[in-house]
Amino acid sequence: MRLRVRQPVALEHASRLLNHGPVVLVSAAHQGRANVMTAAWCMALDFRPPRFAVVLAQETFTRELVDASGALVLQVPPCRMLEIVDGVGTTTGREVDKWSRFGLTRTEGTAGPAPLVGGCLAWLECRVLPEPGIATSYDLFVVEAVAAWADDEAFANGRWRMPLPPELRSLHHLSGGSYLVDGEVVSVAR
Repeated sequence: MRLRVRQPVALEHASRLLNHGPVVLVSAAHQGRANVMTAAWCMALDFRPPRFAVVLAQETFTRELVDASGALVLQVPPCRMLEIVDGVGTTTGREVDKWSRFGLTRTEGTAGPAPLVGGCLAWLECRVLPEPGIATSYDLFVVEAVAAWADDEAFANGRWRMPLPPELRSLHHLSGGSYLVDGEVVSVAR
């Protein structure tokens, strides 16, 4: 069995890590407290610099940590992490240490206080851009990636390695514990 490697991704290709609209895990930390949550509403906004939008509900513990630290990590979990994705999305970090409960591996980031969740397909360390009006009114955060990585088995040379094996496909939230898994790739002849 080959050892998988988290490889750096050029920031000019960082938007490609999320442009297919997967569910993401959002991690944040501040003053020794860390949390992770699931977010279904996340999308790429711009290429250079790589910017993203993510919705973080005001009542979440992760939102509290993001507001305090100004940083977060967006991670793309594979479908083999389905129960973890659903569990961290339906459990509050104010009452439970999700890292322990769900057996998550935590790795320190290089560009900010937020930890990276092991086992994911992609990681984007981000700083929050000052847009307090939309965060307050819509729970929407605009963030800019300052560092990016991907699993070398899933992403190489600035592109996803399609088709991915079933266990490495990303998840898309439908509702009520139901998810869609990436499937067939279709292309336009050029």
